[in-house]
Amino acid sequence: MMNHFTTNTPLTYDAYVKEWRDIHHRFLTDFEQSQCSFVPYFLPEFSVKLPTFQLLEILRQRLGNDVFLRALNPTETIDSPVKNEPDSQWLKKSNMVGVNVRTIGSFWNVVAYALTLPQFHDSVHLLPIWEPGVVGSLYGKVSWNINAAFFSNKLQEALPWLDSVEKQLKVVVNLLHALGKTVGLDVIPHTDRFSEIVLIHPRIFEWVRRDGGMLIDHSENVWQQVEAVIWAFLQEHGTADGSQLNFGKDILFDPEIPLFSDQKRQEIIFGFDQQQRLHRRLALMQTLVAQGFETLPMTMAPPYRGLHINPDVFVLDERGTPWFQYEFDHPQEMSRVFGPLTRYRFYHSKNNNEAWELDFENPNVGAWHYFMRKYYECQQQFNFDFMRGDMAHVQMRPEGVPSHIDAFYDPLRAVKTFIQKRGVKYFAFYAETFIAPPNVMGYGDELDHLEAINADATLGDLQASVVGSEEFSERFSLYDQLLRTRQFAPSFTVITADKDDPRFDIFYQNGNLVRYFMGLFLTDMPSYYSLGFEVRNLHLERGKNEEYTKLYVFQIHDDSEEDKVTHGPFEWGKNVSQFAELNKLRLFAESIWKHIQSQVVNWLVAPSTAPNNKLWVWTHAPHARFVFVVNVDPTTEAAVKGFDITNYELVFSTSHNTDNQHLTPPLTGYIYQSKESFPTFRFQPASW
Repeated sequence: MMNHFTTNTPLTYDAYVKEWRDIHHRFLTDFEQSQCSFVPYFLPEFSVKLPTFQLLEILRQRLGNDVFLRALNPTETIDSPVKNEPDSQWLKKSNMVGVNVRTIGSFWNVVAYALTLPQFHDSVHLLPIWEPGVVGSLYGKVSWNINAAFFSNKLQEALPWLDSVEKQLKVVVNLLHALGKTVGLDVIPHTDRFSEIVLIHPRIFEWVRRDGGMLIDHSENVWQQVEAVIWAFLQEHGTADGSQLNFGKDILFDPEIPLFSDQKRQEIIFGFDQQQRLHRRLALMQTLVAQGFETLPMTMAPPYRGLHINPDVFVLDERGTPWFQYEFDHPQEMSRVFGPLTRYRFYHSKNNNEAWELDFENPNVGAWHYFMRKYYECQQQFNFDFMRGDMAHVQMRPEGVPSHIDAFYDPLRAVKTFIQKRGVKYFAFYAETFIAPPNVMGYGDELDHLEAINADATLGDLQASVVGSEEFSERFSLYDQLLRTRQFAPSFTVITADKDDPRFDIFYQNGNLVRYFMGLFLTDMPSYYSLGFEVRNLHLERGKNEEYTKLYVFQIHDDSEEDKVTHGPFEWGKNVSQFAELNKLRLFAESIWKHIQSQVVNWLVAPSTAPNNKLWVWTHAPHARFVFVVNVDPTTEAAVKGFDITNYELVFSTSHNTDNQHLTPPLTGYIYQSKESFPTFRFQPASW
């Protein structure tokens, strides 16, 4: 197998493309014949432009006719690669890739992108997959319908039976499973403030009433008035599906009454096609807003509760409706109000919500049952393997994490438990928390909270620091300690879709290869990076908005929002030099993966906050077949001391400077291989 380009000199994008076109068939053949687990050097922007029939043929060659044809049948289910795992612990060593489907256009293109991912990138996290609401935010879901924008017309033209976005998603999960990847979905404990979900089940959300810019009612049962308004709307305007209202109001609104499915409720209130549903939803929303009713916006971080309206700060939508800004009565450092979103009402309040206090001993059971059931139905329909729990850092109890954790402690924990208890024992939970200090993102100790919610792994915030900085070393040293002392595993997170933002360019202007190197070869720690990192431009100067995946989490077309508005599709980076070097690293990792996969890291020189601790060295238990050396100093060479190099040879480096095996250049990773079959490693720590 030809395993590299001629990349010893900096490549221009055009030169890279020309060389790829000359030799790409060799890499494709290696993949089809299972000589390589991915297609090396295949630029992601090219992979997602593969003609449909060519991609189908590549997959057929790789998977064989039987698996291939079964995977393309949406009534069939290809087993998860982790189906036989006894529990969800597997996620603690997974190397995850996050994909914002909006950046690549369709679910089908996720399969095309997966051709570029080696076997050790074994998990694919799909950012939210549902219809989005206001400002097109993926995290402001408007219904349980899968986002029709992710439908591929080209796939349907090739395979006419895949005529719905749901069928295409099922087939995509099948194919990713067949390729050895697990697939995860976002579990989101909130919706758009006027989502169809909110209007179908007002009683499981928190409502308020205002008069202009003044909040006049935030009591416990405002939802009862809202249901009455919606019921009157249906009596006046008729049902959207033409059916008769020959049943009681509770039958329509109570999620605990199974006479109607949510789909039937949706048809009664909103109708069938997307335009009819949008028209009815807006009309109903206007009716409610005209009477002062709206859902309470979602909040983040302590104190969570206690809001008022700022009457002087509002925006007018295209219908002339004012949307006022909510503010905290007593804000703290990280307090945030998310105007477009509303949280499920998981708890009743104390004293009719007079002092904005929740009664955590009195759960709103209907909301819990609904929330758990809907995500279980989604998991079952598409065969997802894990969940990424959005806003997992939310812990609203002022006293902190309680000593007794019951079934109604946390909704994300409840979803994981609900799905596992119904036979999907391997279903895992990846938590969105940032390992913040106590009482910053949530009340109490976030580490205790992560254990209380049974998170298998968590995102952390390593990506929001510069490699080689004191902050980076402090965070990673802490994460390594937590990995060995806590029940959850912090991630070596390289970049996320919401950090691919102009504000965070400084984190990725240097050290990208060594970030990736560590995320890959620290094999007892999970890692995460998001689509686009491979070729991301260095952005020494701010790039175009269309170059940042974060700006495709929402859809803003208002030119007044110049820092967020996008005017076309996502534009892939042109950093082919980084991509070529990353592929060299991937190919080497592929060649040794069976020896190091899931092995426990044995630190020889562990990360610490000591000023001179810039060279980190590790091997794997039980045999030191390979030794990994990383210099995280951005400016200074580091001498490898205390390492008896006699029986080891340098076999890989992220730097072209390998003349002196005792010196590690700045921001470089080295790999040494033992010349012995079962090495006895000799290492004497020294001052570095």
